[in-house]
Amino acid sequence: MTGAKEQSDARPPKGHFRQNIVLYGALIANLGIAIAKFVASAITGSSSMLTEGVHSLVDSGNQVLLLYGQAKAKRPPDAAHPFGYGRELYFWAFVVAILIFAVGAGVSIYEGVVHIAEPEPLRSPTINYVVLGIAVILEGTSWAIAVREFNAKRGASSWWQSVRASKDPAGFIVLFEDSAALLGLMIAGLGIWASHHFGDPRIDGVASVLIGAILAGVAMLLAREAKGLLIGESADVEIVGTVWRLLDQRPEISAVNHVRTIHTAPDAVFVAISADFRDDITLGKAESVIEEIETGLKAAIPALTSIYIRPEKRENATVQRPPPGFRVRRLATSD
Repeated sequence: MTGAKEQSDARPPKGHFRQNIVLYGALIANLGIAIAKFVASAITGSSSMLTEGVHSLVDSGNQVLLLYGQAKAKRPPDAAHPFGYGRELYFWAFVVAILIFAVGAGVSIYEGVVHIAEPEPLRSPTINYVVLGIAVILEGTSWAIAVREFNAKRGASSWWQSVRASKDPAGFIVLFEDSAALLGLMIAGLGIWASHHFGDPRIDGVASVLIGAILAGVAMLLAREAKGLLIGESADVEIVGTVWRLLDQRPEISAVNHVRTIHTAPDAVFVAISADFRDDITLGKAESVIEEIETGLKAAIPALTSIYIRPEKRENATVQRPPPGFRVRRLATSD
């Protein structure tokens, strides 16, 4: 006998733009910056400025892909995908990481090597400095929006802990992209200044290679995080602990064998529960108890969109330890 409950997303809708302000802010900024950088590169022949233009263009495409992924992920469940399409966002996040590595980093390093091998004559850097200044303002604004939204969600956790625990790749991808962009702008500016100061245009090419290396590092970091989400990550320990606590409070349950969770979307969690019910519980009573448990779990944790409860004798079950620091009222680990 099993009990299961699936609930559709009934969260109150927000304005689409406000809900995705980080992505839209980054998209608008990157499009404007890319155009300005390409114009400046065409006028001055700067390799690092061309590299930065490619970087901003790739970032713009990434934001479009993430918005597309979010739209696709919101499709309702169907017969082919009974748990919905929420994890499609994780696929597009992985594609974004690949694009940053292959296009952003690859083109940047290639352009840098070409300009080191065949340096172009130096031209007036004034327009480059103007474009870099504008880009810093726009990228800084986008970065500030991303930081504000990220801080609002991370609470007391450190940045790195929040990135590792986050199940919404859109927020931390934009944060890392904007951080890499600001660092790239500083390197591009230093490269242009050093090229003119020392009269060596090859320095501009070296700056392009450094920018490419930064993008490659960011891409590998994002790919690792997106891979974990694609494979399937469990819910936060607080969610697992709450589920375990509510089960442990039920007098009809003699022991909780295990609680397994997986994110089917950034804000949707599937939970599978194995519990040893008291032997004197009748079939009809167990069905009612399972319904009560499911209702209580959903009320306490709205993110639980699918709940599966399996009554199972402890000696026949796979026994899992409770979350760290959680003290169970009944035995919850094997001898």
